[in-house]
Amino acid sequence: PCGPTGKGGGRQRPCAAGLAEAARLTPPATRSAAPAAAPALFTLAWPLMAEMVLGFAVSLAGLWLASRSGDASAAALGLAAQVLSAFFLTFRVVAVGASVVLSQLLGAGQHDKVAASAFAALTASAWIGALLALALVWGAPGLMSLMQAPADVHAAGTPYLRWLALPLALDAMLVVLAATLRAHMHARDTLWVSLALHGLHLVLCPWAMARWGLSGFAMAMAASRVLGVAVCAWLWWRRLGWRLSRWTPWRLDWALLKPMLHIGIPGAGESLAYRVAVLFTLTVVARLGTQALATQSYAQQLTNLLVLYALALGFSLEILIGRHVGAGQLRQADELLRRGLKLALGGAFAIALSAALAGPWLMRLFTDDEVVVRAGSLLLWVNVVLEMGRTLNVVVINALRATGDARFPVAVGAVSMVVVMAGGAWFLGSFLGWGLLGVWCALAADECLRGSMMWWRWRSRAWVPHARAAFRRANKR
Repeated sequence: PCGPTGKGGGRQRPCAAGLAEAARLTPPATRSAAPAAAPALFTLAWPLMAEMVLGFAVSLAGLWLASRSGDASAAALGLAAQVLSAFFLTFRVVAVGASVVLSQLLGAGQHDKVAASAFAALTASAWIGALLALALVWGAPGLMSLMQAPADVHAAGTPYLRWLALPLALDAMLVVLAATLRAHMHARDTLWVSLALHGLHLVLCPWAMARWGLSGFAMAMAASRVLGVAVCAWLWWRRLGWRLSRWTPWRLDWALLKPMLHIGIPGAGESLAYRVAVLFTLTVVARLGTQALATQSYAQQLTNLLVLYALALGFSLEILIGRHVGAGQLRQADELLRRGLKLALGGAFAIALSAALAGPWLMRLFTDDEVVVRAGSLLLWVNVVLEMGRTLNVVVINALRATGDARFPVAVGAVSMVVVMAGGAWFLGSFLGWGLLGVWCALAADECLRGSMMWWRWRSRAWVPHARAAFRRANKR
């Protein structure tokens, strides 16, 4: 805890003193700009949330179309989505770090370094994406077997995973292109890009899936990603004055990548550990049969929509707090996080409770099987608790990462995800026989524990030394 100690409160604890000292790093003229951060949060968050909703709508449409072919196709789509998410997080090692570093450089006014850092991030992400795409083509059957998919789910999911290799490689470039635009506060532009690429995906999906099944969904995704990369490249030139024709993708600038990796490796490592733990819980669910796996897929798709609100606020706060850190405005960063967290928790509770109340009707959008409907509706009630913990976790982790405090979430998260999430899913779901309910109880316990630990970390001001070091790096000439 921080604050005054002793009688009269005259003496400050070291963490509070550090915050006050760090706040003095900023010239008065720069500090006066801090109140503008409140409207900027909304300016960033609503286009980002709209982008995520569009992406969710496409996934939901694909799940609905797959469910028309049977529960096996829907289950295969759900398993493949988890694999793709794990691969996606791997190339976000650079993208996550780039978003924070670019925001800090912009806050410090180091515009000459921003372009060089953005191109370095694009190069690294493109190489990682290409390597992961090759791995997916080669390892698709093994991945489905690793998750112990039933025979019918394995047969449907393997070709689909292989076709996902191309959009995966394109997404590696797209996330850096879009993150750079958002760091420059061009969030509306990235929203228009999302409208274009997801619109194309939705238009192509029914025709492509009618001809090629799940593989058609991946083919339509690849076409949409080609459009997205092309439009983002044009926006780099139009908004930022940067031409991709000057990009040299065979050159990796490690000096520029180092600060991004300092943030990105722990950040992506924490996310990757989460995905691995989720994949383990899916093996527990897969052993329960195709019906349970389909229920998991339907409920998971619905909860993915619920978390978008927290993610949008979390990523927006990351950009703005990164700018405050680059400018040395640490007190303003603390105040912004607290305001944003109140908005996130209040909205998450309202959304999750509404989804739980409407659970039976929502589940019937996917299936007429009453057993699946009842099981999925029960999971949505567990999700009310899960979403509160996840919102606290997501928002505060992004804030810690923006200050440069990226290793603590990995250390705490890895233990909780192994013991509470993965271990709890096996113990409650398989050993005690609670099935899907036990798995989701373990997920909720893990999110609440990690969220509480992240909030304790922020309140303790342990992030202040990391933020001061980030300020010095960003302002180094």
